[in-house]
Amino acid sequence: QVSLMESGGGSVQAGGSLRLSCAASRLPNGNYYMGWFRQAPGKESEGVASITNWGKTAYTTPVKGRLTVSEVNAQMYLEMNSLKPEDTAIYYCAAASGYWRTPPLSAAEYDYWGQGTQVTVSS
Repeated sequence: QVSLMESGGGSVQAGGSLRLSCAASRLPNGNYYMGWFRQAPGKESEGVASITNWGKTAYTTPVKGRLTVSEVNAQMYLEMNSLKPEDTAIYYCAAASGYWRTPPLSAAEYDYWGQGTQVTVSS
């Protein structure tokens, strides 16, 4: 059974940094991709960043230049710099098997999900 577990959330002031981690286990053999999603109170879930197992990445526009996704052997990371209050949300990692030229940012394309970790950015 595939499992994903996030860690690294917390509270920071605006302009600060955090590093989220996602440990995936028992992913099926073959190509896979992973992604970070977030959901703020009262808002819909949003795809933040994604990465394939060969390193192709994708980002939603509001985080470009501030957040960096990386992945090594199904361990995914999200380096978050220059954080803003609007980055406050529960962050979820997700994964799925398969090939995409560019990894998707749509939740519908992911099969496995973590429990989430809270990120709070104060002004």
